[in-house]
Amino acid sequence: MSENTPVFHVAAIGAGPSNLSLAALYQASTQDRSMVLFDRQPGPSWHAALLHPGVDMQTSWLKDLVTVVDPTHRLSFLNYLVTSGRFYALNNSQFDSLPRREYQRYLGWAAGQIDNLHFGVDIDEISLGADGFQLSSAGVPRSLSEHVVVGVGTRPAIPAQLSGLPEDRVFIADKLVHRLPEMAVDKTVPVAVLGGGQTGCEAVLRLIGEGFTDVRWIGRGQWFRTIDDSPIANEFYRPEHQQFLQGLTLSSREKLVRGQRSTGDALTPGGMRAVYQANYHALLETGSFAANIMVGHDVVGATAEDDRVVLRCETSEQHPEIPVAYAVVAMGRERTPIPFDDELRERVDFDDNGEVIVESDYSIRWKGSNGHRIYALNRARFSHGIPDANLTLLPVRSALIVNSMLEREVYRLPKNLCAVTWG
Repeated sequence: MSENTPVFHVAAIGAGPSNLSLAALYQASTQDRSMVLFDRQPGPSWHAALLHPGVDMQTSWLKDLVTVVDPTHRLSFLNYLVTSGRFYALNNSQFDSLPRREYQRYLGWAAGQIDNLHFGVDIDEISLGADGFQLSSAGVPRSLSEHVVVGVGTRPAIPAQLSGLPEDRVFIADKLVHRLPEMAVDKTVPVAVLGGGQTGCEAVLRLIGEGFTDVRWIGRGQWFRTIDDSPIANEFYRPEHQQFLQGLTLSSREKLVRGQRSTGDALTPGGMRAVYQANYHALLETGSFAANIMVGHDVVGATAEDDRVVLRCETSEQHPEIPVAYAVVAMGRERTPIPFDDELRERVDFDDNGEVIVESDYSIRWKGSNGHRIYALNRARFSHGIPDANLTLLPVRSALIVNSMLEREVYRLPKNLCAVTWG
C-alpha cells in the first residue's frame, strides 16, 4: 500500500441508486467519518442505454433514495423537483408513472451533492491487509477502509444457445441504440426481439417508433405477464415482509420469493398497452401490424446464414425456424462478479450456487473479519425478498447498513400499520 492512499471509514464500489442511497443516509448521519464511492462509468448513469423515449418507472417517486426513512432529507425527490424548478411542470403533466429519464436526472442531481464520489475508476481488486480493505484499480491503490460495500449490480448476458453468432446481427438490448443507424438503412427487414420482459417490451416500442415494420417479439411464455400491482401484492414491498422472511429457513424463503415473481419480474401494464396501441396505429397507417407477438416460442439455438440469422424454436408441438436480419437479445441479466483477490475470496463463504451468503444486515459471511465488514447490495433476493434488486426499499436497506456500520441505531425503522399476516 502506498503511504498516500486515502483512508476512509467505508469504501463503496458502484455509484448506482443503491450506493447513492447509502451514501446519502451515511453522510447525513456522521460528521467524523467518511465514505468514498468509485464507479467505472464516466458520470452518473443508470441503464443509460435503455433510456428509450416514453419509458416510465415501475415504482412511485415517493420511493426515492431517502424519503421512506428520512422524509426531510435534502436529497429527496421532492426537493429535487422544487429546487430545480420542475415541480409544477411534472405535476401538471399528470404522468401515471415517472419517466425514467426524470429518475436519471434525479440521480445525477443527487450524485453531484455526494462527497468523495469518483467516476471513471474501475475497481478491479479488493484485498485485505492489516489496516483494512484496499481497493485497487489497474494495480493502483485507490482507498483503504474499515468496511467495504459492493454494489456492482448486474450485466446483460447472451445465453449459451446464442453464443458465437455475428455481433452485428445478434446483440444485447443495451446496444440497440448504437445499432439503429445501420439497421435503419432498411426498416422492412425482419427484426427479432428475444425475451418477454420489460427490456424486451421497451426494445419493441423503440423499433416500432423508429419505423420498423416487421418486428418479431419472441418469448417462451404463453403470454407476457404484466406486473401484479394490486394492493396485496404491494405488501411484499415493505420492511415488515422482509422481517417476516428473515424468520424463515432459507429454503422456505426461496420458495416464497419464487412465487412472488409476478409482482416485480414482469411488464408494466402501461408498457404492454403502449405496444398494443403502437401496433394498432401501424395497422391503421400501413394495413398491417408492425410487431408480431410470438408467445410460446422457446429459442433453443440459432445459425448465421449470409445476411440472416435463423432462430430455432420449440413450441408446444412444432420446431419452427425463424429467419431474421437482426436479433435483439433481452433474455435476462447475470450478476457482475465481486473482484475479491484470491486470498480474500478463500475466506468468503459461498452457497451451493456460488453466491455470497448475505446476513440480515446485508453483510456477507466470511472468516476472520476482526470487525471489518463487507456489505453486498442486490445479491440477496432469496434471503431478503424480491425487493432486493428493486428500487422500492433502497432507503430501508441503506438504513440497516448504516446502523450496522456505526453499531448504533442511527435510523429507527418504526413498524408500519399493516393489515396482512403472512404465514
